[in-house]
Amino acid sequence: MASLFLPTTLAATSNSKTTLSFSSSHSSTPFPLRRFSVAKPRRSQSSAIQSKIREIFMPALSSTMTEGKIVSWIKSEGDVLSKGESVVVVESDKADMDVETFYDGILAAIVVGEGETAPVGAPIGLLAETEAEVAEAKAKAAKSASASAPATAAPIPEETSNHAPSISPPPSKAVSDGPRKTVATPYAKKIAKQHKVNIESVVGTGPFGRVTAADVEAAAGISLAVSNVASPAVTSAPRKAAAAPVASTSALAPIPGSSVVPFTTMQSAVAKNMVESLSVPTFRVGYPLTSDALDAFYEKVKPKGVTMTAILAKAAAMALVQHPVVNATCKDGKSFTYNSNINIAVAVAINGGLITPVLPDADKLDLYLLSKKWKELVDKARAKQLQPQEYNSGTFTLSNLGMFGVDRFDAILPPGQGAIMAVGASKPTVLADKDGFFSVKNKMLVNVTADHRIIYGADLAAFLQTLSKIVENPESLTL
Repeated sequence: MASLFLPTTLAATSNSKTTLSFSSSHSSTPFPLRRFSVAKPRRSQSSAIQSKIREIFMPALSSTMTEGKIVSWIKSEGDVLSKGESVVVVESDKADMDVETFYDGILAAIVVGEGETAPVGAPIGLLAETEAEVAEAKAKAAKSASASAPATAAPIPEETSNHAPSISPPPSKAVSDGPRKTVATPYAKKIAKQHKVNIESVVGTGPFGRVTAADVEAAAGISLAVSNVASPAVTSAPRKAAAAPVASTSALAPIPGSSVVPFTTMQSAVAKNMVESLSVPTFRVGYPLTSDALDAFYEKVKPKGVTMTAILAKAAAMALVQHPVVNATCKDGKSFTYNSNINIAVAVAINGGLITPVLPDADKLDLYLLSKKWKELVDKARAKQLQPQEYNSGTFTLSNLGMFGVDRFDAILPPGQGAIMAVGASKPTVLADKDGFFSVKNKMLVNVTADHRIIYGADLAAFLQTLSKIVENPESLTL
């Protein structure tokens, strides 16, 4: 649960839900400092706003969150709230969090309804301390809503300004009325020649009466979707006809039977991170691992609840101990940081998105405890109950598609990390030894994507050689 009228504090309740407290107030009482502060810089106070009316604002539930979505309001307008009581459920880019009130009062007005989004720090509701202030809070909310209405109408003048060039037919008319030479685009001349159209007789709809390819096609009777729309207006209003092709090509018609689905908050966060990753210069190194011993080890420990993901995370962590530069990060492009902890983030596909729960200090945890911790994280991830430190503290990421039969793939480097390892399936492969004898062994292909500003090819090659030795002798993972 989370508290709704406090700068943001995370706490776990008895039902294991993630909670948050947040609020803002026009009171002069100073706010207690909290680890996750979401209060925006306050504007100058209005004399019309009483000190007992508090704003409920959208909290920052993670370091990457820029806006949140209201999943549901647990309380309704007019409900009396007690300190610590759940009020609203907010969807961040990674999890859903119950938000609870830090103050007693009355939920006077809901500013952002269910299913709507708001930027971090924006007011989503108002809390009044007494019944007498409820009406004032409602008036404040109505005033805020009406003030935002003109902003939605702003595009109308812009649309008018977009048509401003069409108010200049005189220059076009002057060009076409005079004895001046017809001006046409090279492509228009080519089409006119092919279709034997006298270009001098074509009325141009381009800038200053210039003849375009569409004008020639219309004169030649070529049935194109764009020219069919524009041709009826050519003789009566040449300048307006020119705008029709622009409008039709700028917004492509939807495919019949298709539907547009907006991004969820999590999908928007993933898309943002993927775009951000393009700014990092990366390179990839692949390596085949002989996995017969690893497969046999997995069959041995599987009955004890150990997963292949936990084994790979443990193996990667042990290799990173010997190659700390692969566990380093570069965030400003001017320096890099050697991380003292080896926190393995593992990509998990969940309904509607992707998240990377983190196994902290994976090199120090026992394999069986590590596997137990991993199962707990996966359950919380699928229930959207992960706390921020459980998904944003990774120093190295592991992505495993081997369980789907994928033999190889490349992974995109997550922002703020130095490397990510993509693991393929273990498959039988025919190999030849130095004496020319053939044998069949299981091979697992891994590809590591790394930040080339801090990690070089030799670094990754050395890391993968160490990882190969660990995989070929997996008994060391239980020591």
